[in-house]
Amino acid sequence: MKPAFTAKIKQIPKDRLAFDIDGVVADIMTTFLDLARERYGRDHLRYEHLTTFYLEECLDLEPWIIDTLIRELIDRPHELPVEPFPHAAPVLTRLAAETPLLFITARDRARPIETWLHRTLDQVDPEAIRVLATGDPDSKIHYLRDHGIHYFVEDRLETCHQLAAHGITPILFAQPWNRRPHPFLEVQDWLELAGLLFEDV
Repeated sequence: MKPAFTAKIKQIPKDRLAFDIDGVVADIMTTFLDLARERYGRDHLRYEHLTTFYLEECLDLEPWIIDTLIRELIDRPHELPVEPFPHAAPVLTRLAAETPLLFITARDRARPIETWLHRTLDQVDPEAIRVLATGDPDSKIHYLRDHGIHYFVEDRLETCHQLAAHGITPILFAQPWNRRPHPFLEVQDWLELAGLLFEDV
């Protein structure tokens, strides 16, 4: 059940909104699991096993396998079969027609995922897509403040708590790894998020 205060948010100001990428736009963990199955024969792994942001705590995988796959997904997502979540591309394409898109990621490199976004959002002018890589999820707050962002779509619950403590409204994108009690506005998918952005959805 959603907290009562979320009903007060009728429509989010589009020019005060930014997005995380992994787990929100890019379905990075499906690719991670597919690679673990294909390369290391770990056919038992399922998406619902991802019950915490810290993979070594919830997956029966050697740490070196986790590190290897995550590094590869960071360095070359544009060369791997990483898909956007359903409806993410059309919603972002429509949003980009009204305001530039800002993505803030904890990745340590912006260029690879920026290349992936340009390919995924091929109907959006590349000049309307900006990606900032913080290298640390706890540093996102500084970038959001610097860019006048009031709302941020995020899948990491710890980051949502931090943002809220600094006056930024988090929108939690539901994932198996953030299924703990929280007071935040939550969306199940991109269609639900679109309903907060566009009056005709």
